[in-house]
Amino acid sequence: MSKPNQLTFSIWRLLRLSSFQIGSAMGDILVTSIWNRMMISQFGIPATPVSLLIALRYLLSPLSLWAGYRSDTRPFLGMRRTSYIWLGRGLMVLSLPLLGWSLMRFAAVHELGSNFDWLGWVLASCSSLLYGVGTLISGSPYLALVRDSAPKARQGLAISTAETILIIFFAIVGITFSEWMKTYDPLIFWEMILATMIIGGFFWVFSIWGVEKSLRRQKGISLAEELAAVERRRNQSSLRATIGRIWQDKRTRRFFFFLSLATFAAWAQDAILEPFGAELFDLPLSRTTRFNSYWQSATVLTLVGGAYLWRKRPPEQQRRIASGGLVTMGVGMVLLAGTAVFQQVRLIEISLFIFGAGFGVYTFGGLSLMAVMSSDKEAGAYLGLWTISVVVFKGLGTFAGGALRDFFLLGLGLGEGLGYGLIFLLEGVGLLTAVFILTRVDVLGFARDMGRILNRTDAQIASAD
Repeated sequence: MSKPNQLTFSIWRLLRLSSFQIGSAMGDILVTSIWNRMMISQFGIPATPVSLLIALRYLLSPLSLWAGYRSDTRPFLGMRRTSYIWLGRGLMVLSLPLLGWSLMRFAAVHELGSNFDWLGWVLASCSSLLYGVGTLISGSPYLALVRDSAPKARQGLAISTAETILIIFFAIVGITFSEWMKTYDPLIFWEMILATMIIGGFFWVFSIWGVEKSLRRQKGISLAEELAAVERRRNQSSLRATIGRIWQDKRTRRFFFFLSLATFAAWAQDAILEPFGAELFDLPLSRTTRFNSYWQSATVLTLVGGAYLWRKRPPEQQRRIASGGLVTMGVGMVLLAGTAVFQQVRLIEISLFIFGAGFGVYTFGGLSLMAVMSSDKEAGAYLGLWTISVVVFKGLGTFAGGALRDFFLLGLGLGEGLGYGLIFLLEGVGLLTAVFILTRVDVLGFARDMGRILNRTDAQIASAD
């Protein structure tokens, strides 16, 4: 067997892998923004069944853990990651025409004065199922491939860069699609579907074509040697045993709880920001629709700045950065709570900018910690577990924000200022509590046990953080 070479960091390879997110942004904007807006606003469909279909991927999130484990232990068509990624993205491409046909059915019955069509719902359900399954099957293997492509010291930077590109293209695609179709036009909607299938599909193939083979050559191992190592790992542990072993580690459990609470608290404001501005301050639609853009723009700026400032910082040293980001987010939410209670409309944008800036710092640090809190041999399984945490609790947080709004305003009869203020305050408390949980996670001990910190000097340097 040839001696493995040192894996080098390649900016070109990282940017190429990150271009994968262009298709991801196009698909998500089309499915979770354009389609649902047309269904609810254009055709008068109740929001509950539409939201349920969009949330279907959250309910199916354990698939990401299964897919990650499979990509660790069961090569598919001679590759560990690539084939699973293309399988999932292929299902997503197939789902998009069904989405277009479902909208055509609802448009037809709407013209007849109805908003129900059983075939339309069947098509929409099949589309959501295919899209959700495809996303989850391909998500954790893609993150594992990004992690595999970088040396240990740059794995956190690699994952952070890929996620930063996704956020950037969410903004770009959102603006592009909104200008492309300002009012519903079935022909334009089909043009957007075809564009997503062609452009998104191209980048899903181009971004990872040959990367796995290139990494194998750079490491100095053959396909047969890699498959033999995978076979040994598969014989040593089943999926259930792997999950059990991962979950038995209290460091893993604490990190899961930290990630879940931070995600839950961070996204509880997502569904209520625009109603907050409209109901409490009577702000026009043109202003409230920019609320998300304010904090997401700040997130992109601090993510890009953080990637530059901390690009040489080992991911094991990112705990303080993640904590600082969460504290800043908490300050933004507490300030927004004060804005609601004391009805200081001029502080809304400032609060959101502070929250978004902290979100970017936290995202950079948190993604780096996700890379650390994963073993090389079972990266897919670990990243699948972290994906479940983020996806499920993002959905639960979004739902909880809306439910608390109804409970405080409609159930308890609190005024808008106090009701919204309590929600934002609870978010701030949740974010600060997540900081406390993170201090209880032995990141360095986990890294040392997984072979990331090889000697006493490395450990002292990391501990100094």
